[in-house]
Amino acid sequence: MIKKLVLVFIAVFAIQSYGQEGTASPYSFYGIGSLKFKGSVENRSMGGLGVYKDSIHINFSNPATYGGNNLATFNNETRPVKFTVGGSHTTTDLKSDNGSDSATSTTFDYLALAFPVGKFGFGFGLLPYSSVGYELETRNANDMVDYRYAGEGGLNKAFLALGYQVNKSLSVGVQMDYDFGNIQNNTINVLYNDADEPLQYYSEESNRSDLSGLNFNLGVHYQKMISPKLEYQGSMTYTPEIKLTSQNQRSISTIDVSSGLTNQIEVDLSATNLKETELTLPSKFTIGSGIGQPRKWFAGLEYTSQNTSEFFNPLYDNVGATFEDASKLSLGGFYIPEYNSFSSGWKRVTYRAGMRFENTGLIINDESIKEFGMSFGVGIPVGVWFSNANLGVEFGQRGTTTANLVKENFVNFQLSLSLNDRWFNKKKYN
Repeated sequence: MIKKLVLVFIAVFAIQSYGQEGTASPYSFYGIGSLKFKGSVENRSMGGLGVYKDSIHINFSNPATYGGNNLATFNNETRPVKFTVGGSHTTTDLKSDNGSDSATSTTFDYLALAFPVGKFGFGFGLLPYSSVGYELETRNANDMVDYRYAGEGGLNKAFLALGYQVNKSLSVGVQMDYDFGNIQNNTINVLYNDADEPLQYYSEESNRSDLSGLNFNLGVHYQKMISPKLEYQGSMTYTPEIKLTSQNQRSISTIDVSSGLTNQIEVDLSATNLKETELTLPSKFTIGSGIGQPRKWFAGLEYTSQNTSEFFNPLYDNVGATFEDASKLSLGGFYIPEYNSFSSGWKRVTYRAGMRFENTGLIINDESIKEFGMSFGVGIPVGVWFSNANLGVEFGQRGTTTANLVKENFVNFQLSLSLNDRWFNKKKYN
């Protein structure tokens, strides 16, 4: 039954996500787009908190959480395989001094599998990491040109993680990511005459970058009972700076409005050493800490810093934006009334809440683009093997209307399945 439910879940999100962009943010023009993946539904429902480790959920934030004695046990029988799949639906209201608009997107967020082998633990999966999706139009009052911008694409990650339990309290881990994807940006210039009528021809510049590269995430996790009821958990992760290879294409077109005929010229980027470039992704460091009663409640705090000021893309080195170091503060937790109750499934429900404060590292018109989110969620038991369906909602805000910028108010609904089972057992009886 559970495996059928997984197939239905994937099919629904695949159908809903097909042909749609993962974001509608104008800020996705910059860098590698808006960060699409911000953790599992369980993590995001706690403000993005990734310090917590348990036996039934995959923690994408820290590869050290894959290692060691993290088996889900029921009636003295372990269920060693953990599987998770997640998706989301986002509604965004955009507002500026010149008007307002709204947009929606439904996306597939991640698919992953994890299993232990002694003190080791392995995990692998696929997730959309960043997303580009915007349509903008601007024209100054005394300008005879209408500027139209559109973009799509993003960066994906296929990852392989290895964790190892050094002792009862300490685990370490490493994750290798293969990053791949493409980003497409188009700019259309429509010229007007003195009577404010569009001329017969307009021009279009199209750019495409195909990105690929490897990066690593190193992690340490520590957990220890500090009293008969209270447990401490702490974690650190570090992602070194890497350079993605970018294969670039650019074309310039002149389009006849009346006939629709297009005259396109491919730009020789090799003449300016832009045919193949390197895109710098900055290093990132995260540290978190929390306390709670196992299988009852947990509260934690996490801080992330990223050297975004080191970001550089030579193909777009003059786009009217600069970068500063980014940071994020997350705080959140969960509560379970009675995790092993058999009289009431609702007593086994996990209630989550949290908030995050983020400086994205992007500066436009001397304004730092900041983001805030407040989240809530529940984990509903599915079957008796500690599998669950996780529902989350986040209310947030990004950007500002000052300095001719755009403020985004968004609501993000998230859904995931976290399943624990013995998928590879041999049948004892036919």
